[in-house]
Amino acid sequence: MTASTVDEYLAGFPAEVRQVLERVRATLREVLPEGTEDISYDVPAIRVGGKPVVYFAGWKKHISVYPVPAGDAEYTRDIAEYQAGKGTLKFALDRPIPYELIGRTGALLAAQRGGH
Repeated sequence: MTASTVDEYLAGFPAEVRQVLERVRATLREVLPEGTEDISYDVPAIRVGGKPVVYFAGWKKHISVYPVPAGDAEYTRDIAEYQAGKGTLKFALDRPIPYELIGRTGALLAAQRGGH
């Protein structure tokens, strides 16, 4: 079954994964306070001004954040170990999740898409 709300999507995960996804959600909402949530491409999306800015998704062994914004040299270096292809950041669930980096990603995406 495809989730129709972000809460429904998150409810489909085991508690330990759901906790990480809830914190990713909260982190992104902090940097995108004017954002609205919905499900797009079967995963949670945060929209600003009706336009999707950032997506996040849970998987069995990792969580992903999409797309990857352009950034300065420091940001590019910081995301290097998490890049999985050109447009995806992949964070293994068996390692500490860099929530601050996820927040920076959301803020950069918002700025590049005219959301801030």
